[in-house]
Amino acid sequence: MELLGGPLFSVAGAGESHGPGVTTIVFGCPPGLEVAREDVQQFLDRRRPGSNKHGTPRSEADKVVFLSGLYKPDHDALLSGPAIDIDVNGALQHTETYAHGFTTGEPIAALVLSTSKKSRHYDQFMGDEGEARPGHTDLVKYHQSQGFVDIRGGGRSSYRSTITDVVGGSIARLWLQQTFGTVILSSIVQVGELKTTQSLADYVGARVNIDTAEIAALNAKMEAAEIHSIDADFAKEAGQLIKQTRINGDSIGALVEVVAVNVPALAGQPLYNSLKVRLMGALGGLNAAQSCEIGAGIDAVRRVGSENNDPIRATGYVANAHGGLLGGITTGAPLVARVGFKPTSTIVKPQKSVRKNLQEIDFELAKGRHDPCVGVRAGVTLESRLAIELMNAVLAQQATVVNTDTFNLF
Repeated sequence: MELLGGPLFSVAGAGESHGPGVTTIVFGCPPGLEVAREDVQQFLDRRRPGSNKHGTPRSEADKVVFLSGLYKPDHDALLSGPAIDIDVNGALQHTETYAHGFTTGEPIAALVLSTSKKSRHYDQFMGDEGEARPGHTDLVKYHQSQGFVDIRGGGRSSYRSTITDVVGGSIARLWLQQTFGTVILSSIVQVGELKTTQSLADYVGARVNIDTAEIAALNAKMEAAEIHSIDADFAKEAGQLIKQTRINGDSIGALVEVVAVNVPALAGQPLYNSLKVRLMGALGGLNAAQSCEIGAGIDAVRRVGSENNDPIRATGYVANAHGGLLGGITTGAPLVARVGFKPTSTIVKPQKSVRKNLQEIDFELAKGRHDPCVGVRAGVTLESRLAIELMNAVLAQQATVVNTDTFNLF
């Protein structure tokens, strides 16, 4: 069983790339969080295929509907979400969905339909004589499932499954923002050999509190760039590189920085359940991710201790090489991570491969739609996974501080 986060706040999902839709269930959100459907939709809009001209040609609306876990006495406002109509043997069933309410503490269920599917594009991967794409899960998933695998668009291994990450992460980031003022951002800092001269980590430094207006202006700047990056000049050049890579029938890797600001201190545990372990697993375990660094990351290897240790004053840490985590526990400084993504596995260029029965072939992609650089759409998913793990860590820490007043009924 796969759960993201947990044990206190966790997210479960179901759905394949070309299935009817992706279902998400969010467990453990405390009651009283105000949630509007549009608050979640804005993050799904960043993730959806077709949202960036340098991403996949597949275009999905990816409109979310909420089916449980929210309530408010104004039922008209609560049930003003998109309607669902199902026709079963001529009998039409109609229901409203939730648009705005407060969490009740019960599981939150959400659904996103898939409507732009071209499943015939994947016929060449079907059955024992189906071809396997180098770098993809085709071969291992086929044999792991004993042949009972959905080959359409990569099935469950598709990046489409990250809809669940973003829905669950949206709930987590709303809770973190409403409770602590925490905001999570991301920026593409490298595409292939091309590197940015600016970074979010340098911009925020070790500041414990950053004004929301400043954060909003920074985020607007990144959203206006060619690709989501703090460095507009780099973004423009990287966009051209991605475009040329697509024309060449190839794909290219990317490095994405994700940063949380206004982070609550003292969340997390040391050793086996440390927040560092959880974050490196959640971020580094995303589709196509090949590396994950915290704080100074690999650069720390080249330093001596006197260079890498962050000075401490009564007002906080002066620098942030530790990336907001010491001993797996948050310090209140910005959480900083960088995740490296491999080039997208599905490409047009001819390659050496095999059929599912291991007969060697010269592989050429017949049809299909793919991201030439998966890092272009990865940022919002990384933000979501960070939010889920941070919220879970905060709730775990709060569980050690018991307020007896909350246990009085009369």
